[in-house]
Amino acid sequence: MSTNSSSDPSDPSDPSDPEQPETPDVSGAYPKLTDDQLMTLSRYGERRSVPQGTELFCEGDRDCGFFVVLDGKVAVVQETSAEPRLIAVHGPGRFLGDLSLLTGQAVLVTAVAATAAEVLEVPVERLKEILAADQALGDLILRAFILRRTLQASIGAGLRIIGSKYDPDARRLRDFASRNRIPHQWVDLEEDPQAEDLLGALEVTAAETPVVIWKGQRILRNPSNTELADFIGLRAAPTRAAYDLVVVGAGPGGLAAAVSAASEGLSTAVLDAVATGGQAATSSQIENYLGFPAGIAGGELADRAVVQARKFGAVLSIPGEATSLTQADGYHVVGQAEGDDLVAHAVVIATGVHYKRLEVPGTDRLEGSSVYYAATEFEARLCRHDPVAVVGGGNSAGQAACFLARQSPVVNLVIRHDELRRDMSRYLADRVEQSPRIKVWRNSEVCELIGDEALEEVLLHDLHTDEKQRVATTALFVLIGAAPHTSWLQGQIPLDAKGFVLTGPAADCQDGIFETRRQGVFAVGDVRSGSVKRVASAVGEGAVVIRQVHDFLEAAGRR
Repeated sequence: MSTNSSSDPSDPSDPSDPEQPETPDVSGAYPKLTDDQLMTLSRYGERRSVPQGTELFCEGDRDCGFFVVLDGKVAVVQETSAEPRLIAVHGPGRFLGDLSLLTGQAVLVTAVAATAAEVLEVPVERLKEILAADQALGDLILRAFILRRTLQASIGAGLRIIGSKYDPDARRLRDFASRNRIPHQWVDLEEDPQAEDLLGALEVTAAETPVVIWKGQRILRNPSNTELADFIGLRAAPTRAAYDLVVVGAGPGGLAAAVSAASEGLSTAVLDAVATGGQAATSSQIENYLGFPAGIAGGELADRAVVQARKFGAVLSIPGEATSLTQADGYHVVGQAEGDDLVAHAVVIATGVHYKRLEVPGTDRLEGSSVYYAATEFEARLCRHDPVAVVGGGNSAGQAACFLARQSPVVNLVIRHDELRRDMSRYLADRVEQSPRIKVWRNSEVCELIGDEALEEVLLHDLHTDEKQRVATTALFVLIGAAPHTSWLQGQIPLDAKGFVLTGPAADCQDGIFETRRQGVFAVGDVRSGSVKRVASAVGEGAVVIRQVHDFLEAAGRR
């Protein structure tokens, strides 16, 4: 990266320009600290004087410090194959960094002194002490970090993924980055006229795509999800031979269990095959969760929970797909698709559910390019200015329709009955009906997807009149119910007729409502038979189950 004085000072994006104006704080992502807050932070760090051009941390670094600018200016840039791309400029009283500092992931940007500057450097471990000791200051920092991650995602900072929208591996990488809320830029070989030139400059052929580009020049050729996760620091290595507790599933229930267990001194490891947050993290706005009257994005709720769990010492490994649950020498053993088995005294199953597929002609052909099972900011950006369709009548479908209507001119919501409020909360149904961009197709179903390489239309079947109608759409969001993630438990833990885990009296277990028939193995959240399928309920179950885990460990003499 070039940051020397030979850069053109007239370039408004030149990070070495000392006249570069400070980036305004319009959303809370770049707050200015008060004198009292600066004094508090000064007790945890050391002052440093740095010359112009000094890099405080670089894209790809891990475990770097938390920096506060005391004097001068510091630019935050993204390294590219050409000149660095300016993200923000911070002056006195502002702090650097984003969520990566607290999650142990590699940072996605570089910070360089635009002028001679004085900074306060606080080690990350001391920063975690601040978050715990000063609630107001800690919340200010954490909220800014989360907002910065969102801003980075909105402008395509971070990784670059280059490939064809028709390539299943490209879709896999995009989905993995999106579900894990990793800022990235998608470069489509089919539509971006500069994509071929970029590949040529990097000496990559089209046959080698998809590729992930890091720091402008580092190239990963069609990496697996695990390889990408290892590269950016999502997967934590096991820290001990046996844990007090292994939590399988990092949705709301699993994260709540991890926070409660780790905060009470239990050595805790958490696995999830896809991402932290589970299905809740794909929700653009959760409005019925206690304590958030204005609602909270599912991704933000998940990020906050991950920071809490890590603060108390929980080890998170993403992706970590559980493939088996066995017993050996009195321990429970969780087998993984990749990596060593995890051994534990107790296990909490919180694998949740996955959305069902739409089994109609065209799904297999177009699932890799035009069919989605979540509506996040990433999918919304891909579909902006185009008509879309949502299938489903529950809250997830209603939230997706409202979210997509912010950018798509027409959102076709398809339900199989005529009463929107039958399966959807009243407040959400009212919002759907009041939106001028949402058209509700009642008593209808999608019976075919039309298009060769990308979706062009859906064929709707009216269940009352038997008429069929083509409706233009470029993306289909399928939210039609869920099935439990329990195939890895077959033959080990009793399941109900639909595959959900039986617990408590239903499993002939009188020791606790969340314990399965196998002592020391518990289930919480959506995967548990008879549970209430709501975020708040899953969080409550995840917190409460740890009391039963303690009781089991004490009765077994393992505490």
